[in-house]
Amino acid sequence: MSGKDTAEVEATLTQKSPPKSPTHGVLTQLTRRAALTQIVMAVVANITIISSGMGIGFPSIAMIELTNSTTSVVLTESNATWFASITSIMCPFGGLLSGYLLDKVGRKKTLYFINIISIVSWAIMSFASRTDSTTLFIQLIVARIIIGIAIGLSSTPASVYAAEVAHPNLRGRLTLLTAFCTAIGMLSIYTLGYVFKNDWRFVCMICGVFTVVSLLTVLPLPESPSWLVSKKRLEKAERCLKVVRAIKDDDHPEIRAELDALEENIARFRSSQTKKSKLDQLKKPEVYKPLAIMCTFFFFQQFTGIFVIIVYAASFSIEAGVAIDPFLSAVFVGLTRVVTTVLMSFISDKFGRRPPALFSGFGMACCMFGLAVCAIHPVKGTSLGWIPTVLLVAFIFTATLGFLTLPFSMNAEVYPTKIRGFASGLTIFFGYTMSFIILKVYPSMVETIGNSNVFIFFGCLSVLGIVFVYFFLPETKGRTLEEIENYFRGNKTSSDKSEVEMKTILKANEAQRD
Repeated sequence: MSGKDTAEVEATLTQKSPPKSPTHGVLTQLTRRAALTQIVMAVVANITIISSGMGIGFPSIAMIELTNSTTSVVLTESNATWFASITSIMCPFGGLLSGYLLDKVGRKKTLYFINIISIVSWAIMSFASRTDSTTLFIQLIVARIIIGIAIGLSSTPASVYAAEVAHPNLRGRLTLLTAFCTAIGMLSIYTLGYVFKNDWRFVCMICGVFTVVSLLTVLPLPESPSWLVSKKRLEKAERCLKVVRAIKDDDHPEIRAELDALEENIARFRSSQTKKSKLDQLKKPEVYKPLAIMCTFFFFQQFTGIFVIIVYAASFSIEAGVAIDPFLSAVFVGLTRVVTTVLMSFISDKFGRRPPALFSGFGMACCMFGLAVCAIHPVKGTSLGWIPTVLLVAFIFTATLGFLTLPFSMNAEVYPTKIRGFASGLTIFFGYTMSFIILKVYPSMVETIGNSNVFIFFGCLSVLGIVFVYFFLPETKGRTLEEIENYFRGNKTSSDKSEVEMKTILKANEAQRD
């Protein structure tokens, strides 16, 4: 280690910042090679999520053709709402299954499973009946149930994997990859729907081929070292950690120190919990506090209308009075989300989680109240006909800055390692249950109380979301996973052990250099 490096590390120890955990200490140095390795791993893991994003947005491009009376086979209005919402009622079960699989078989094999069942779903829809409406409905429902499970499954594993392999300086951006790839998937399906407006089966075939490619890309990934340590597979954990940290040396002090920190963290959680159930573990403050916060965050995500716009993008555009082609409007929605998700990765690192979330809630409220005014005083066909389009795009822009993306990315970092899979899966279960409720009742809400009142309802929930973020949402920027756990446990101070271990590592590196 050079004199400059030594000075930088010692400066890190003496600067007035929040106390660092042992895990943070061993990760103070991030080489360019290690950063690139971690970025590539996180990107590859999240390619799986693109198919799920396609699945979320698929009803938007298929709904108009499936309910069009001029086609040979159509769905009734009731069947169409089940087609659009059935994925959301299955997503919670996918979320719970995700928690089980993450803890039982690991992060990597869970990604395998997501791709495999997604391929099955797309294949069923690709070859769905062209002659019988009843058969078509059954096939679509079966396929959407399967893809719903896949969507619920995919909401957690890739972001958990990214959080566990990434350096704290990279974790904020890499955990947002799940939201980014979901956005890419939706933009892709909206674009394919615009290009192939009258052939949703061919679109399904393209999605299926892509998912096969996604499965092949996941095969070379190493397993998460954190999960391997939790299963006491220390030898393999060390090999995978060397790959993740881009270190080839045998018995490297940083690798050894990080493994020790992981073991200590997991052992502490296991202490006096060996024979207790998952429900007993939920009674610990470092579990039930983030669980309550994240479930509330997901509630506001769903009941502010975000997923309504995503799933009903084309028809919602018509309801909102957008003057352009509804399929093209859906593409604009998807494109806005992709661009904003990219911006979010930088905004989150610079400003943290809370400020973007507050701005997001404010922007969403303004846009919904604006759409309500446009619904009460229609502007379509006038010189102000562009306003609903701008408000719709602005809503997606501001939602993506906070309420759409942050619940998923924060869900991967607020729970202890030992119960992260189960707790994050339980949170996803709650979130998608809320999604099913709002997607199923949305058409009835429009019919019962009218567009303007629905928009006002979403706007008021956005205002309440701002209040929740201000008073309850914690800041996780720059904190290690262990520090976040300590925060919820109420241990806001740490011992001098981190500094001692850091100095020990520093001396070991200097001795190795000499």
